[in-house]
Amino acid sequence: MAFYFNESLKGRKIRIFDTTLRDGEQTPGVALTIDEKVCIAEKLDELGVNVIEAGFPNASEGDMAATRTIAGLDLSTADVCGLARVVKEDVDACIECDVDMVHIFVSTSDVQRIHTIKKTREEVSQMAVDAVEQIKDCGVKCMFSAMDATRTELSYLKEIFSRVESVGCDVINVPDTVGVIVPSEMYKLIKGINSAVKIPIDVHCHDDFGLASANSLAACEAGASQVQVTVNGLGERAGNADIAQVVMSLHSMYGARTTIRTERLFETSKLVERYTDVKMPITMPIIGDNAFAHESGIHAHGVIVESETFEPGIMTPEMVGHKRRIVLGKHTGSHAVEQALNVMDIQPNREQLREILSRVKQIADKGKRVTDSDLIAVADTVMGQVSRREQVIALKEVSVMTGNLITPTAAIKAIIDDQEQLAAHTGVGTVDAALKTLESMLGERFKVKIKDFRIEAISGGSDALAEVTIGVEDETGRMITASVAREDIVMASVEAFVVAINHLLSISR
Repeated sequence: MAFYFNESLKGRKIRIFDTTLRDGEQTPGVALTIDEKVCIAEKLDELGVNVIEAGFPNASEGDMAATRTIAGLDLSTADVCGLARVVKEDVDACIECDVDMVHIFVSTSDVQRIHTIKKTREEVSQMAVDAVEQIKDCGVKCMFSAMDATRTELSYLKEIFSRVESVGCDVINVPDTVGVIVPSEMYKLIKGINSAVKIPIDVHCHDDFGLASANSLAACEAGASQVQVTVNGLGERAGNADIAQVVMSLHSMYGARTTIRTERLFETSKLVERYTDVKMPITMPIIGDNAFAHESGIHAHGVIVESETFEPGIMTPEMVGHKRRIVLGKHTGSHAVEQALNVMDIQPNREQLREILSRVKQIADKGKRVTDSDLIAVADTVMGQVSRREQVIALKEVSVMTGNLITPTAAIKAIIDDQEQLAAHTGVGTVDAALKTLESMLGERFKVKIKDFRIEAISGGSDALAEVTIGVEDETGRMITASVAREDIVMASVEAFVVAINHLLSISR
């Protein structure tokens, strides 16, 4: 069997520079609090990144405070970096934050240099040299970026990089600021720069044409030893190179080494997704919900027997902290349905399995997502086992309160294992409050956690019918999904949670 790997990086160490908190926060519509930035920084440190760009201190008081706070954390692996223009005030702000590295930048392409900063090439070079000297006089590491490098003449790039190297710059960065280079040309560019300098080369690629990760990898092939990335590919316009894609390609396709603990990639992605409220497409490579999901009968049968049949093999879901899923739908085959039922301790005979499969396809043909709850209901009907499904929790009353001066609060009365309980909880919204109330009511006896939550509008208008899908997981990693459609999103969420819980706990007992 032929594998088209590139072994040019085998065994080579590539450093990972994460700019989620700086360029990632420049994603339109994203704004992070200091506490959120600290949580992300700590998660990035646990992940094993080499450098965290904490912010642009002179841009705002908030960025100054966040950068200073993150620089003061007791991080175990990551250096903390601050961004600055090649002006004294910006550099001073970074130094004041006590960062490990100052990342300075200035436009070098003619189009940016002439129309934005209005400086000659010589003036730009001198500004860069002065800024490097200022940083090195403070005993701090320095990285210099020639902004819009991929639209800058190579001869001038070599000249300015050589000049900053001569005054002590530690790392040079080659940014594809507007995402216009292709991998073959990035390779040539880095090769050319590598022949002119001896210090490490870093690259910062934007994804305007979907080539950020490919360009980053091409740069590494050509000699770059550090890559700038963001979690979930966040950043200006179409974003930056995605950390999961770059790291897993380096590990699995090139045989390179990084300090990244890859099994934490998925959880890091979800944390950033939650704080930024930028939802990842389900087809996002590596960390998307469908990255290791299979519906087609041929594919599902293949991965059930041998996962490598329809997955890369050199990258497994376990390697990135993800999970493989067999999704039921119109393309599902009997093997997938049988495995899904067996996980739930439901064992139909051949005739029953054929009928269950037929009904699953009928549900999917109507355009409906087939949840675990749907499958259990179908199986119970076909196998005549409805009576054996006990209700662990039964709702009696649900009340929610919210308003400008009121913290969203939910109060729920329910029967749990034949005992009536009443509980209340606050949350960031009424749905969050209601679900937290239910979780608290289940307590230590039933340890479960919500792993998936989605809301989809089925109809339009202020009284739109919404379908809520919730996935609930027990301590063993078994997960059940359920969907409920109602005009009231809170009630749909509560009822979907209860349906999922009842099915999950009934098959666990």
